[in-house]
Amino acid sequence: MVAEMPQTTQQPSSQLIQGLRLSSVVPAKITGDNRAHKLTGMDLALKLHYLRGVYFFRDVQVGIDGLKEPMFRCLELYYPVAGRIRRADGGESGDGGGRPFVKCNDSGVRIVEARSEKTINEWLEMEDHAEIDDKVLIYDHVLGHDLGFTPLVFVQFTRFKCGGISVGLSWAHVLGDAFSASSFISMWGHIMAGHVPPKSLHVPSPGKPAGSPGKGHGKASSLRQVEPVGDRWITTSDRKMRTNSLHITGDQLDLLVTSHGKACSRFHLMAAVIWKSLSKIRGEGRLKRATICTSNCHDEIHRCLLENRMVVGTVEADVSVFDVDVSELATWMAEREAKENRDIEEIINRDGRMSDYILYGANLTFVNLEEADIYGLELMGQKPIYANYTINGVGDEGVILILPWRGTGKQKERDGRKVTMILPEDEVSKLKKELIMDWKFF
Repeated sequence: MVAEMPQTTQQPSSQLIQGLRLSSVVPAKITGDNRAHKLTGMDLALKLHYLRGVYFFRDVQVGIDGLKEPMFRCLELYYPVAGRIRRADGGESGDGGGRPFVKCNDSGVRIVEARSEKTINEWLEMEDHAEIDDKVLIYDHVLGHDLGFTPLVFVQFTRFKCGGISVGLSWAHVLGDAFSASSFISMWGHIMAGHVPPKSLHVPSPGKPAGSPGKGHGKASSLRQVEPVGDRWITTSDRKMRTNSLHITGDQLDLLVTSHGKACSRFHLMAAVIWKSLSKIRGEGRLKRATICTSNCHDEIHRCLLENRMVVGTVEADVSVFDVDVSELATWMAEREAKENRDIEEIINRDGRMSDYILYGANLTFVNLEEADIYGLELMGQKPIYANYTINGVGDEGVILILPWRGTGKQKERDGRKVTMILPEDEVSKLKKELIMDWKFF
């Protein structure tokens, strides 16, 4: 199959990048057999959200054809990624009827080319570059208005003056979680390196929900109903949201564990610190509920599948969170979490044709991506010097993602964590101040 010829785009870029060009890449072989990728209730609960990843590499000497060629083979394996959304049961566009599914019609993914007159070092030294990355190095796309023709995935290659390159991934969450997205882009790099990929990947036809703990009462406090969006799958927050990141070194994590008890996981301790700090910022009684999303991928096979396997639960605090000790709050988060996957499935399967929901930011949401292999992508034998993931379509309660982090210099010797926060704009600087003063992060 042959990709479309490159074309320039009139979308405003930024003074930071120039020369945007768009083209398409399709699977190396025709998928055939009129295949469809069914979507679970959990998939559809996340349809208004988008995963956005960025990877930086130094001095990668490969042309655009060399970057695009392995994508043909990668899409042969992940053929639903090259598909388009359709509706079953004869539902007409915009009427809410007809359950969405992915038609595996080999329409392809979009490739975006851009360039920057900055070096990678200059870019990474910019203040709040995590937010700039999300706006500039990752192509901003949502599904719709022409839902049946919109690509599910965009991959942007930005070349820097120093010879380095960034790879930006915009991924419709309806396809799968961050483990699926990072495995997809890592497989592309694996093929580029000349490694023979498997002949096929098992792309499951949903039946029993993936990662489906919980009793199933048909109520889920992790979801928030929003105004129907029709065929444009995005909703906006009532408040202006801002993205920022902070890094926690291995030494700081060890100190956190030593100070607050080894019985709790690092993830729960970090989440408890942030929850407690935000409760102080927002005021007493404002933050008594949190949503927790954790991995249900226990092996490499499941990481490669196109599934939303994150386990979703909520924790309710019966007292002011700010008055609770960090170790106690972390223990609550670990032991009192009410799993809601089955409830989410029931709600979407019952009401999803006529109602739309968001999950991230419906409550303050903590996403545990510690085990996500976001540094697994290799280009020309190089690992990324920096990688990050964010989420688009977040509600105004905000999201905190906890990811692996590879530091530089002395910090590189210890495993740290990256905390990426998508919060109301006026809270970001206040939270950083709290963490610096009270918890000695940074």
